[in-house]
Amino acid sequence: MINSSFTSLDWFIFLAYFAVLAFSSYWFSRQKIHTSREYFTASNSMPLLAVAISILATTQSAATFLGVPEFSYTHNFTLIGFYFSSLLAVFFVAKFFVPKFYAINAITVYELLESHYGQSAKKQAGIMFLIGRIMASGARLYIAALAISMILFLDILLPHMMISIFILLLGALAYTYFGGVKSVILSDVIQAITYVSAGLLVVYYLYISLSDVAILEILQENNKLTFIDTSLDGKFSIIGLLSGWLLLNIAAFGLDQDMTQRVLTCKTKEEASSSLILSILFTIPIVLLFLSIGALLFVHYQSTDILQNFKGEKITVFMYYILNEMPEGIRGFVTVGAIAAALSSTNSVLGALSSVAIEDLYRPYKLKKDASTDEAHFIKASRNAVLVFAFLLFLMAILSYFWQRYADLSLIGFALGVMAFAYTGLLGVFFSAIFTSRGSKKTVPFALFGGFLTVLILQPYTFGFSIGFAWQITIGTAVSFAIMQLKTKEKR
Repeated sequence: MINSSFTSLDWFIFLAYFAVLAFSSYWFSRQKIHTSREYFTASNSMPLLAVAISILATTQSAATFLGVPEFSYTHNFTLIGFYFSSLLAVFFVAKFFVPKFYAINAITVYELLESHYGQSAKKQAGIMFLIGRIMASGARLYIAALAISMILFLDILLPHMMISIFILLLGALAYTYFGGVKSVILSDVIQAITYVSAGLLVVYYLYISLSDVAILEILQENNKLTFIDTSLDGKFSIIGLLSGWLLLNIAAFGLDQDMTQRVLTCKTKEEASSSLILSILFTIPIVLLFLSIGALLFVHYQSTDILQNFKGEKITVFMYYILNEMPEGIRGFVTVGAIAAALSSTNSVLGALSSVAIEDLYRPYKLKKDASTDEAHFIKASRNAVLVFAFLLFLMAILSYFWQRYADLSLIGFALGVMAFAYTGLLGVFFSAIFTSRGSKKTVPFALFGGFLTVLILQPYTFGFSIGFAWQITIGTAVSFAIMQLKTKEKR
């Protein structure tokens, strides 16, 4: 049953948004694409500002849209420390990684490993990325679909969840399939403007509705205005932000094709580096905006004990507010804001998965069999790969639906953190390639697996270890790096 609480104004906003999506996907995809490089990197022609906004949009998702307010509602503002850690990370990536990517005219970041350790290293890193990203992004898609199904259908029944997942994937495919990364980047600008506008509207409405309430006094009395975690073991403590979280951000912005594909579309390495830094400078105030929503919701409810569930599914306070108290018009706009946040991360991952599959795995194989294969073949293969990965993400999202209900292990917690399993190995291998003369094609698979295995061993559901996520990343990276140091780099 379609949401009967949606008014005509809500539906008008909802349908108008999809009309904009349809028109813009057509408009951005008009230009004919001649090579797979153009499909995946826009032939290094994208303007710095558009790339920065696209990176910003790629880091956001429906989970972020709903989860950031939840953090400040339940805790405080210390989550912002994670994004200052991101700022340090992008300076590092801009200095040490980006110039090397541009020096080899890379389409994917894993090509850098080929120049150091051979083609097998590139393939192994690419496969690890594909597996981890399908799991993580499939679970992220499931979370986004939960939100959309709750708002549109007032339930989370499987048929409605499938429709919601299909809506998100269809919107992503509209940009990715025909126009490639150029269309994705331009669409991300629309998505970013949409969900930031939705956030501003909610803050304004909440602030006006609390005009007779001493907002700052209530937040101060409940210790909600803490920005820096000075403890030794807090989730976003300074130690954690400068160790594991910093490594996680270096991997996310420098070694994850989902993010770096945008960076590789800039005209020069200088613009690429600037786009990374600018994206985080844009992100910090946006995160503060959504943290403010959570703080205002705490003032609104004056408690963190309100019932936050929906048909047996635990939901965030922001979702609870949307479902129960959002007024006419604003509910429709916030709905498209959640969809925009979800689309900005979904369309990006389709392009990233396809680029690694085609450029790192399929192209070398195909050219080895038939050196005369033309670019038209690889463009068709790239688009087919986008469809295949859309289908795989759909299946992973459906699997998440069932796993979440019938398994004791939280798939969401595992799958959203699964990139950490891949990141530790990639960090160890890349750090060895860039900063040492050690490592070889024989040590690469052991280092990738060693990082993965270390993080797995440190999980509470494996051997009962109770160790913070930041320390898991740090230790896993150290193990992977140590394995790479066991052998001297072979001359190429």
